[in-house]
Amino acid sequence: MIAGRLFRSAIAVLGVLAASASQAQDRFITVSSTTSTEQSGLFGQLLPAFEKASGIKVRVVALGTGQALDLARRGDADVVFVHDKAAEEKFIAEGYGVKRQEVMYNDFVVIGPKADPAKAAGKDILEGLRRIEAAKAAFVSRGDKSGTHAAELRYWKAAGVDLDKAKGPWYRDTGSGMGPALNTAASMNAYILADRGTWLSFKNRGDLGIVVEGDTKLFNQYGVILVNPAKHPHVKQADGQKFIDWVVSAEGQKAIADYKIGGEQLFFPNARR
Repeated sequence: MIAGRLFRSAIAVLGVLAASASQAQDRFITVSSTTSTEQSGLFGQLLPAFEKASGIKVRVVALGTGQALDLARRGDADVVFVHDKAAEEKFIAEGYGVKRQEVMYNDFVVIGPKADPAKAAGKDILEGLRRIEAAKAAFVSRGDKSGTHAAELRYWKAAGVDLDKAKGPWYRDTGSGMGPALNTAASMNAYILADRGTWLSFKNRGDLGIVVEGDTKLFNQYGVILVNPAKHPHVKQADGQKFIDWVVSAEGQKAIADYKIGGEQLFFPNARR
């Protein structure tokens, strides 16, 4: 009888240990992020380091910034890691995010045919776009409400180009992520606005190269936000905050700075700790 009780107790203890092990193994957060952080290869460097430091796995859903924020609005993510400050601030003002913290930056560049038929080359993004539109040179847009797409629309507007009136066969809306949009540009030998990180990691370059770079307007800031558990109680607040704290820590910032392709740094950490 005593042996039976001991056996049942042992089984119960093993069950608890197995459940605990299973929970530890299944410990993860969902990060809604942009295609640029995914397709540039940055997460391939960051996430294993974070998992090793914390024991928490990260599942990334890579979308355009607008879609990434909408995913979080629906409560389908714990953390948002994107690059459209105005949209991020709106997300927080609506009560969906707890706090926005800056993480890193890179810049946008205009990629185009090396022959540069529109004569757009230089350091002035607005003049470059005016020349592309005037020449009706082939231009590929992500058209996906991403941070890059939002920046492109701002630049056209600032350049005085009314896209609604100017659009024609020369302007191709793809509704796709950065990598596929670059593939389209390569196949069409067209101009495109891209983040430098994805361009540096992009292999199918065709006859394309950087045409416009160095304009201060091309600065591209990334931010990270915890999804508000007051809106969505199932949000993994503690583990999500651990990810944010790590990304902005000295260790996380070093991991960002250390990510290079061909010796060239893709992202520059600038968290305010």
